[in-house]
Amino acid sequence: MTIASNSPHDQRLLKTVRPAVWDTPTPVDRYDLVVVGAGSGGLVSAAIGVALGARVALIEKGLLGGDCLNYGCVPSKGILRASRSWADAQASHEDFHGPEVSGEGDFGAVMERMRKIRADISAVDGAERFRSLGVDIFFGQARFTGSDRVEVEGLELRFRRAILATGARPSLPPIDGLDQVDLLTNETLFNLTERPDELIVLGAGAIGTEISHAFARFGSRVTLIDLAELPIPREEPEASQVALRALEAAGVDFRGGVKVVSVRESEGRKVVVLDRDGAREEVSGDVLLVALGRTPNTELGLEAAEVQFGRSGVTTDDRLRTTNRRIYAVGDVTGRHQFTHVADAHARLAVRNAFFFGRSKVTDLVIPMSTYIHPEVARVGPTRAELEAQGEEVDTVRVDLDDVDRAILDGETEGFVMVHLKAGSDTILGGTVVASNAGDIISQLTQAMTLGIGLGKLGDLIFPYPTVAEALRKTADVWRRRKLTARTKTLFGWFFRIWRRLPGN
Repeated sequence: MTIASNSPHDQRLLKTVRPAVWDTPTPVDRYDLVVVGAGSGGLVSAAIGVALGARVALIEKGLLGGDCLNYGCVPSKGILRASRSWADAQASHEDFHGPEVSGEGDFGAVMERMRKIRADISAVDGAERFRSLGVDIFFGQARFTGSDRVEVEGLELRFRRAILATGARPSLPPIDGLDQVDLLTNETLFNLTERPDELIVLGAGAIGTEISHAFARFGSRVTLIDLAELPIPREEPEASQVALRALEAAGVDFRGGVKVVSVRESEGRKVVVLDRDGAREEVSGDVLLVALGRTPNTELGLEAAEVQFGRSGVTTDDRLRTTNRRIYAVGDVTGRHQFTHVADAHARLAVRNAFFFGRSKVTDLVIPMSTYIHPEVARVGPTRAELEAQGEEVDTVRVDLDDVDRAILDGETEGFVMVHLKAGSDTILGGTVVASNAGDIISQLTQAMTLGIGLGKLGDLIFPYPTVAEALRKTADVWRRRKLTARTKTLFGWFFRIWRRLPGN
C-alpha cells in the first residue's frame, strides 16, 4: 500500500478500502467464483457473480478499488481539472477580457481536494459495501495451490470458477542507476503535498503526458523525455502534434527521440543522462517520475494452477479463458488494452462465458481511449497507419475545429475530428477526436461502430447547435460531397433542367 499521507481524507479512504480491523469470513466448502484482485475488473466480476446468486469470494492484497481509485484515473483527473482551472484563470484576461490574475495558487490545497474527492468516491468500492452485497472478502496475498484452489493468509478457498484481475504495476526498466535513486511512480505521485520546482518525467505515454501538462500548469518546470519523436506516439501523428503544442504552450520542455542512458542523484537532485544520435546531454531536476509502462501482476503461483503466463501477462483465448478451463483473466493482467473501462468490459464478458457457456469474444469489443490533456485526444479503433499495415484500403474524412461554430465561440479551435472509412463505403473503421471534451464525443463513434451504423446514418442524427459534437455531422457532410462525382453532378443537372420545365414548377 502506498497511500502514505497523514491527511484525514486518506485515513478515511483506507478505512473504506482496507479496514485496519476486518472480520475475515470462514470459507465455504466451495465457492462458485473466486475473484483475485479488487480493481475495476475484480469488483465488477464479484458484483455480477453475487447478483446472479453465486457464492463469491474476493481476494485483495492491497486496496479495494485498485489503481483506478487509488493511484490512477480518480486522483489524476482530479488534479488535471484543477490545473485546467488555473490555466483558464490566467488566460481569462487575455482571451475573454476577464479580470487579471496574479500570484501563485495553493498546490497543497489542490492535492487535499483530490484526496477528499477520492475518499468520497471510495464508498462504491468499499469493503462494507461488497460485504453487504454478499461477497466474502479476504485480504492478503493469493497463491494458487492447485487447479481449483487458492490460498490466502493460511486459508484455502476451493472454487468452481476463478477470475484473475490482479492488474499491473509500474515498470522500472533496467536503466543504469535507476534503482539507486529516489523516484516517483503513479503509485506514489499523489502523496505529494508540495509542488516540485523541477520535475523530470520519463515516458510520454498517456500517464506521463497528462502529469507533465498538469504540473507545468501548476508552475513546475517540467522536462518530458521519450524515445519517440512525439508525445502519445501511438495516436495519429496529427493528434500527437496537437499534444506537443499543448505541452509546449504550458511550458513543458519535451525531449523526444532520445534514449535514457543512466540516472544518478547528485546533491539531492536527479540527473538523467540522454543519448541523442550519439551525442550526450543531461537533464536535472528535484523530482523524477517514471512512467515507462506497466508490468502485469502474475506472482500468484500460477504454475500450480496450470495457467500459462509470460512477461506480457496471463495467456487467454478470445473468450478470456486461461489454459486452465476453470480460470479466466480480465483487465491489465492480460496485457490487453490497460484501461479501467476495458477491465470493466472484460469482467462482464468473462462472467458470462464462465457461467453460461458464453461465446462472447474480446476481439468483438470496440474500445475507445482518451488522453486527458487539454485539448483531449481520444481514439477508437486502429490508426490509419495500423489499418494500412493490415492491408486495409482506407478513405479518411477530417473536419478541423476552426470550421465548428461552438469551438470558435469557445476559443478552442485547436483540434479536429478524423474518421477512417472502409474504402468506397461509409463503414467506420476507426476515428480520432481532438477537442476539449473529446473523451465524451468519441463515445458516439464507438456506438456507431458497435451497432454497425455507417457515417451516413450517423450524419442523419440531429445534433444540438452549437456543440463541438456537431463536427461528427460535418464529417458525414464531407463524405457525402465526395460521393458527388462529376458524372453524378451531370445527371443531377439534367434532372433539374427537365424538372424546371414541368407544369407547376
